[in-house]
Amino acid sequence: MRTFRSGILLLSAASLLALGACTAKKDDKPAAATGPAEATVNGAVISQGQVDLVIKQRSGGQPVPPEARKALIDNLVLQAVVAQEGAKQGLEKSPDFVNQMETVRQSALANAYIEDWIKKNPVTDEMLKAEYDRLKAASAGTEFKARHILVEKEADAKAIIATLKKTPAAFDKLAKEKSKDPGSKATGGDLGWFDTQRMVPEFGAAVSKLEKGKFTEEPVKTQFGYHVILLEDSRPIEPPPMESVKPQLSQQLQQQNIKKHVDALKAAAKIEIAAAASAPAATASAAAPAASK
Repeated sequence: MRTFRSGILLLSAASLLALGACTAKKDDKPAAATGPAEATVNGAVISQGQVDLVIKQRSGGQPVPPEARKALIDNLVLQAVVAQEGAKQGLEKSPDFVNQMETVRQSALANAYIEDWIKKNPVTDEMLKAEYDRLKAASAGTEFKARHILVEKEADAKAIIATLKKTPAAFDKLAKEKSKDPGSKATGGDLGWFDTQRMVPEFGAAVSKLEKGKFTEEPVKTQFGYHVILLEDSRPIEPPPMESVKPQLSQQLQQQNIKKHVDALKAAAKIEIAAAASAPAATASAAAPAASK
């Protein structure tokens, strides 16, 4: 079923949240890392919790071999060595660093909130059944199995039709010899099973009017050229079993629910955007000389 196969997903949880750049408070203290030490660098701890978190982010929660964990710890050690040098030079107080850390903090906190919300608001079997039934009803219809011969000129298509009227069995041979469609030429114009909504409108309309075993007696013009179409069979569209699409449906519903919830949070928030931040670049640059006078 086309609707189930495509499974158009909404935005991911991470992409729903815009990162805000706000100035951090000078007295903000980062929370201590959790878990026993995996390594120390000049007395600073790289904790098991830190290592586990990075592994989870990079592997999607899948376990990694011991050598990969060791390589990651080595990278974190090197990172800590360089970071400590940056701290010695006072770079933690630079505006760029402060803004970046606040942005990272908000991003991590927002993602933590989304993960917690998902745990507290799981997709239920009732939701899945309702969504499956909705998509099943929306995808009801007929799919077709057809062949076609594509040519550039209408006269060539009419000549092929004239030949087919005398020798209907010649369709396969004519398609291999004359069709300009590289995707189906070698298989005698075979397009397999398809929903007419996947085709350009003129082609879909012509196919839906044909009787089984019949070919178009007039060339069908589309943006690609002129087609001669043979309908081999048709059948009602059968949806796949619910169990086979359950993971995709669950993900789709989950992201729909996340978006709805985040949209509601945004609607309830008091949001003020500075005029300078929303002004077009040209307007801002034009105003600069006047401001300097």
